[in-house]
Amino acid sequence: MELNGVQIEDTFAEAFPIKIARVLITGATKKWALVAAQEATGFGTSVIMCPAEAGIEKVVTGDETPDGRPGAYIQICTFGYKALEEQLLKRLGQCVLTAPTAAMWNGLPKAEKQFDTGFKLKFFGDGFESETNIGGRKAYKIPMMQGDFVAEHNIGAQDAVAGGNFFIMAENQMAALAAAENAVDAIALLDGTITPFPGGIVASGSKVGSINYSKFMKATTNEKFSPSIKAKIKDTLVPADVKAIFEIVINGLSVEDISRSMKAGIHAAVTVPGVKKITAGNYGGTLGPFKFHLKDMI
Repeated sequence: MELNGVQIEDTFAEAFPIKIARVLITGATKKWALVAAQEATGFGTSVIMCPAEAGIEKVVTGDETPDGRPGAYIQICTFGYKALEEQLLKRLGQCVLTAPTAAMWNGLPKAEKQFDTGFKLKFFGDGFESETNIGGRKAYKIPMMQGDFVAEHNIGAQDAVAGGNFFIMAENQMAALAAAENAVDAIALLDGTITPFPGGIVASGSKVGSINYSKFMKATTNEKFSPSIKAKIKDTLVPADVKAIFEIVINGLSVEDISRSMKAGIHAAVTVPGVKKITAGNYGGTLGPFKFHLKDMI
């Protein structure tokens, strides 16, 4: 299979179930909404070692927010609801409540699962907090040095999907990077998904476990996809004309959201000269029940 002259391997990306909370953070300006969103989603690349996977889903204008100010939706992902509630309290309490002009709102108000995160954060007000209603939403005003921090009572969460992915193989590192940037930019225009790695791009695609350090490493480099050692790896999966590979990992609210983002990202990536092949990562179906076939993306 080919797309714009680029080989698309007949394989699938394998994804797994996860729990996702969605939060809308607003600020006096787009800049300050994004500052708070970036802080709240830090150290959130992979659940291999991070306490959560997290990222910015999209930026919105004041026409789409309860308080009429610009904002950013973020997603925070963990394997269980208990851990997710803990991450919401820590990340929103330490990274959003402390951010200049920020406010926090429920990004999934219709979800069945709701955490009373805003109610718990209100106690930072030490008894001086007050209840309010903004845009039809129950919230709290917490007095601080800058003025009031506003926190909606609930934050919603739901069952979701993590680990949608594709690999971009190119003739050199800069071509691979430009293609990956194109892919992330295209995905950022869509609702429902995040790309949790730095800048949305994975440089360190890994495998489960270790060949040489199994006693203390639960994930290590994927040597079969490492261009610099392909001559040393008997069963390398790096084509002869490929010198760099980047992976795009996608988490989302639904299978449909991830499929849409994978398709948009792949179509954006193959427009860059020097891209040779698109493939995906899977464990033969043992990692999770969700399979995203690349043939469906073209």
